[in-house]
Amino acid sequence: MFTGIVEELGTVERLDSLPVGARLGIRCRQVLEDMQAGASIAVSGVCLTVAAFDATSFSADLSPETLRASSLGDLRHGAPVNLERALSPTGRLGGHLVQGHIDGTGEFLGLEALGDGNWWLKVRIPRQFERYVVAKGSIALDGIGLTVASIEQDVLAAAIVPVTWRETALRSHRPGDRVNLECDILAKYVEKLLAARPDHRPALTIDRLRDLGY
Repeated sequence: MFTGIVEELGTVERLDSLPVGARLGIRCRQVLEDMQAGASIAVSGVCLTVAAFDATSFSADLSPETLRASSLGDLRHGAPVNLERALSPTGRLGGHLVQGHIDGTGEFLGLEALGDGNWWLKVRIPRQFERYVVAKGSIALDGIGLTVASIEQDVLAAAIVPVTWRETALRSHRPGDRVNLECDILAKYVEKLLAARPDHRPALTIDRLRDLGY
């Protein structure tokens, strides 16, 4: 489990194709302090298992499903990546609950400078994820826990504060880049529980209200 608060910017050392999947190598420093083989670490929002590590880097295997569902397969040597270690049970939950289980990818549309180091981020998300996103709700983009400022059709907007701009890889993106999306898990559980209720009724629509006499 993660919080969506990025601890460190790592740098891609290599991305080696394997007969099945790939192996990713990341150069870093801070997240190695208590590293151990088998540990979980979020790399740009994707929960990976550490396969090996040394004093300056770690490596993790990417399954075919990870390559399909995330943007990690797009990484190149020298690219920055957001890193976060798994949440300690004694730590503060300063962000929101993030699993590192990517729902899919969105399209980075751009960052507009607002002044004083603040930015306005826009990302186009797949339409099947719209129902899980609400204004003032939470979403993780490349492992960064953000508050949704607005959602208009399939375009999500969020305010980026100076520390997020400085300490994450957001500033390295260009329009058209893929970004990893993780929607709030609570919304998905509520949807499934409601659908399973025997008295579940169709969504309330204008036509339904008219049929009821309103």
